[in-house]
Amino acid sequence: MNKLKLIAQVFIFFVVIFSNQVVVISNQVGLLDNILKLSSKLSSKLLPFQVYADDVDDLQKEINELEHLKQLSENATKPLEEEVGSLEKRINNARYSIQVAKNEAEALAAEIDDREVDLALQYQIFSKRIAKQYKRIRTFSPIIAILASDNASDLTKDLAYRDSVKNQDNQFIRAIGEDIRELQTDKKKLESDQITLIALEKQLDEQASFFKVEISKAKDYQQDLGGQIAELSARQQEIINARSGTFTASIGDSELADDYNASIKGFRESAPSGSFTVFSFGAYTHRKGMSQYGARGRAEAGQDYQQILKAYYGKESVKKSTDGNIKVAGYPEMDFETTYLYGIAEMPSSWDSDALKAQAVAARTYAYRYKQENKEICTTEACQVFNKSKSDNPPQAWKDAVDQTKEYVLEDVVTYYASTHGGFASPIGWDTTDGSGGGDFVDKSYDKLGGSPWLYKSWYTKGYSPSSDKCGRENPWLSGEELADIINAARYHDDRVTPITTSCWGGNPYSFEELRSKSDGPSRVTGVSVSQGNGNTAQVTFETDKGTITLSGSEFKTAFNLRAPGYLSIPQSSFSFFNIEKK
Repeated sequence: MNKLKLIAQVFIFFVVIFSNQVVVISNQVGLLDNILKLSSKLSSKLLPFQVYADDVDDLQKEINELEHLKQLSENATKPLEEEVGSLEKRINNARYSIQVAKNEAEALAAEIDDREVDLALQYQIFSKRIAKQYKRIRTFSPIIAILASDNASDLTKDLAYRDSVKNQDNQFIRAIGEDIRELQTDKKKLESDQITLIALEKQLDEQASFFKVEISKAKDYQQDLGGQIAELSARQQEIINARSGTFTASIGDSELADDYNASIKGFRESAPSGSFTVFSFGAYTHRKGMSQYGARGRAEAGQDYQQILKAYYGKESVKKSTDGNIKVAGYPEMDFETTYLYGIAEMPSSWDSDALKAQAVAARTYAYRYKQENKEICTTEACQVFNKSKSDNPPQAWKDAVDQTKEYVLEDVVTYYASTHGGFASPIGWDTTDGSGGGDFVDKSYDKLGGSPWLYKSWYTKGYSPSSDKCGRENPWLSGEELADIINAARYHDDRVTPITTSCWGGNPYSFEELRSKSDGPSRVTGVSVSQGNGNTAQVTFETDKGTITLSGSEFKTAFNLRAPGYLSIPQSSFSFFNIEKK
């Protein structure tokens, strides 16, 4: 019985506490509900402006309203999360107590079973003693007892004995009866307690599930607000950009890189919702001089090689005497025109002949300085790539390009070139069909006309080839938490701000939590808008769980190349020209 009282007290204790907790949390849920109703009314007013508003101040008011709603929701959700956290601890304690109560109930049930067996045996004895007592009562005669006794002492003893046996039988009968009543009471109480345990456990599960759903709704609502804020901010940024000469890049759906997962198409089709990816305009490039894919695009658009050279270097080529030999690293001196230039392996021989001629003049001009100064030229990308087997058996199209531009060079120019500039080249500026930039510059770029696979690509491999080492990553997509970690790397600097993928980089990098604590930064990003300038990314604005955070393009690029996981990078040298996409 003491065990049953203890179980009952535990029930009452936790039901009271649980009920109080429900009241507190219900108040918070009510507050959230009011916020949701308010936001619903406000959204009906805001959404039309989201499409049609063209005034920065109007947009700012809308952003402020949404920020206010988001803050209200977060303020209401935070104590709710704390209360639910406390509730979960109490629920766990309650579950433990319920389990203890179940164990006690199971022990009591086993005890009742044992008692029923004992009682059955005692009942048999009880029945026999009842029968004997009945017989004694019916057959006992005081007169016979007196006549049968030899003396008064024996009579007294006999009567006392009979009375004692009668008292013992009565006590035994009462005890058996009490045991039967107690057993029946315990069984009824056990059945009731078992029903109560099942109901209480069900109630705990339902309430815990309910509050988790409410918090999840609040989080979804906050994320939705963050998305609306990001859209409004992007619209506002477009207006500001239009006034200041900067812009937001517009990328088509059909842009493909040499790696599906690194392309905008792959990102939009396959990345999980809420993902982010950093795309670079151009490849590993210094962006100086000629874009080789741009030259191809210009040739296919009808420009001859002199026009291509003038577009990228500001002048047409002239004829100079290039007779004689050149020193080439790893080889004996060789004829400049018919051996060295035949072996230049910088552009596919299948490309348009004017693109090949422009490449031949650029390569000749670059090497001509080494020849004049009697210096040895290297055979790698550090100078320009020379292939002896190609030199020994040059493809006809390339041989013709070299022969048909023989002795033509550009005066007073260092003819740098690279595969892809990303739509902007130095010193000419926008490398586009109309010579201008703006949001659609990618579609107008000669890099695109030339079919560059690196015009708009997210880089996550160790080298150019998609098959090169990826440090275990299957794609360059980032979660909101990973992007927030890059922001925190921009806000805090020391020698432990390195990629968390130590299998590739080694070291002792901060964890996400450690760097977030050091920088007092965000834990997730919900939206982003990027402002492009004159061939550079001007700034990036992030919507985070810590509000709006803005970084310059160079700040983000530096942090990204320091902290991004695996081999993710923005592969540019002296400039920062990139975009961040969100799905």
